Amino acid sequence: MTDLAFTCTGVRADAYAAGPTLVFRLRITAADGARVHALALRCQIRIEPARRGYGPAEAEGLADLFGERSRWGSTLQPVQFAQVALMVPGFTGETETDLVVPCTYDMDIAATRYFHALQEGEAPLLMLFSGTAFTGAGGFRVEPVPWDREASYRLPVPVWREMIEQHFPGSGWLRLPRDTMAELLAYRSRHALASWEDTVRALLDAAAPPQAPPPPPPPLRFGSVLPRATERTAP
Repeated sequence: MTDLAFTCTGVRADAYAAGPTLVFRLRITAADGARVHALALRCQIRIEPARRGYGPAEAEGLADLFGERSRWGSTLQPVQFAQVALMVPGFTGETETDLVVPCTYDMDIAATRYFHALQEGEAPLLMLFSGTAFTGAGGFRVEPVPWDREASYRLPVPVWREMIEQHFPGSGWLRLPRDTMAELLAYRSRHALASWEDTVRALLDAAAPPQAPPPPPPPLRFGSVLPRATERTAP
């Protein structure tokens, strides 16, 4: 069986994709310079949150995923990020190829909430490979890619933010049920609101608790000197 090894050497945000997309650069090595006619790969990518530290602001943002920091010893479990397929053309010994991973800014997705909570640094990823290898120097042989093939990579947080900013500049994305969306649209129409931002802002202002009135001025005491208006001298 051909011994295959996988290494992730980099990542970039695809500026020309229709939606948020990361492109990972993979190096694939066949031991002893073996001939590989083609690879039909499946790659599962997981986030390994226990492999980095988190500041106070990040911990607050991750509370809905993992609970309070005191519980992280049992709740900081891997998070599924993506599953993608890849066809690798033939090579001898070693090759490099792009692994294209479509992403989303749907905040209902656990991986998206995780990336959104990170302020800086890197996100630890684990890539798990499987699939079929078509090999053979003088003939043609079909072999499975062993299930224990994997590669670790630390995704820089700025790359994720760059990707999101390309497609959602200065904004976020929220998914709502169809009936809730219809009610919001009716509310916007009734109040002649110009945008969805104005609609949400009007609802937030209506739901805000009433502000307490300012405290009354302190009472004047006997002997207090009232401030006098500044006298102007005619020129």
